[in-house]
Amino acid sequence: MIAPWLLAIHIAVLGYWLGSEFVINSTYRYVSYSGDMPFAERARLMEHVMHVDQHVRYALALQATLGTALAALYGYVPGGGDLAIAAGVFGVLWLAFIEAVHRLRHSSVGKALGAIDRASRYVLMAVLVGIALKLIGGGWPMPEWLRWKLALFAGVIACGVGIRFALIAHFRTWAVMAREGPSDETNAIIRRTYVRATSVLVLLWVFIAAIAILSVWKPA
Repeated sequence: MIAPWLLAIHIAVLGYWLGSEFVINSTYRYVSYSGDMPFAERARLMEHVMHVDQHVRYALALQATLGTALAALYGYVPGGGDLAIAAGVFGVLWLAFIEAVHRLRHSSVGKALGAIDRASRYVLMAVLVGIALKLIGGGWPMPEWLRWKLALFAGVIACGVGIRFALIAHFRTWAVMAREGPSDETNAIIRRTYVRATSVLVLLWVFIAAIAILSVWKPA
């Protein structure tokens, strides 16, 4: 049966997600607190951070599609095998879209795709919260622990959005540094931005830990 294999991958993706977050945060901290480093080198490392950030996006798509497929195969949502296959196809298309957004991010097309990508996060959060509160699928044979898990997953996505907002100051300041060179003032803004973004990231880790606990505990 394919469900146990998908479940194993679903669990592995959680570790992949956490590992990516740690690498991103560690490298971003190094960039933020390396004011004496030549800016060209800092910019190169920051570009690396943006590349690694793709892995978090991949993990989000994988978790959502694998979770949907598993819920269908275990009978928690209607659709069975057909829904599981549809989720797999959608997941492949979603991953391709994420890659396109990243590769085209500096173009006008990439900016439009990025806006669609950001809007999709809000739609996904709304759907997850709707299912958790039984506004969607209230009659589905879905256990309460799974509904709580979906609510926590919505919290993880919300934290990702929060980190994006926290980093607005970084990208604005980074553009100034690229034009005019770093200063004590701009370096201080970058460091403060790192602290704010990391504060939200810690909450994201708390949500992921809670998801892991619920998945193992499965309270009635």
